Amino acid sequence: MRHCESCKAGLEQYCYEGNIGTYNGNDVHLGGHTLGGYSAAITVDEKFVLNIPDNLPLDAAAPLLCAGITLYSPLMHWHAGPGKRVGVIGLGGLGHMGVKIARALGAHVVMITTSPEKAADAQKLGAHEVIISTDPAQMKAASKTLDLLMNTVSAAHDYNAYARLLRVDGVQVLLGVPPTDMPPPSVGRMIGNRLTLAASTIGGIRETQEMLDFCAAHNIVSDIEMIRMEQVNDAYERMLKGDVKYRFVIDMATLKAA
Repeated sequence: MRHCESCKAGLEQYCYEGNIGTYNGNDVHLGGHTLGGYSAAITVDEKFVLNIPDNLPLDAAAPLLCAGITLYSPLMHWHAGPGKRVGVIGLGGLGHMGVKIARALGAHVVMITTSPEKAADAQKLGAHEVIISTDPAQMKAASKTLDLLMNTVSAAHDYNAYARLLRVDGVQVLLGVPPTDMPPPSVGRMIGNRLTLAASTIGGIRETQEMLDFCAAHNIVSDIEMIRMEQVNDAYERMLKGDVKYRFVIDMATLKAA
């Protein structure tokens, strides 16, 4: 670990030898699996410690280390910013961070959702426009208007339908992990518009610290609902139903009581 090209470039999440997850990862030092994440305490190498700026509340900053960096990394990699039109597909834990960060980067932000009732929330979060993807007229009107798509959907879906929204040289980045395989790409459309279908996951330590500092500078945190440890199973069921805006955070002070 830390010896491959990715690690040397500060991209530990893409370690050629395989990264070690905070929990349920393969513990190459002690054997078994890692127990971090929801533990009362965790020991880590100092090179993997991050500084959370003082103006970020810890509870609302916690999801930045997952949802925040998951969106910040691809938005930076594909140069979201002034003059770029960025679409965010899905308004959930990932999507709401995509809207906030893309807006702070100076991009024109378009939320794309199947749920008309989420339009008002999307605009409150910073979206300039909202497209209801189940409305054929809206989708047709938005054809070839976007430079970059952040696809946060974790359910199996036809991502090809969203490719129609991309301009020539547009990029769609897959960020969710569906439980089943998705349809093959529409190669003809991709060739005809020189499109890119890409994917991304979290970020390295250096970039994660950069993201935290960026969020502190722009007063960006996650929208959360704090729960006690004994509520975790109910929260999980609610999450499956989409009944959360937009991240659950466990109060670890309740761990011992639970």
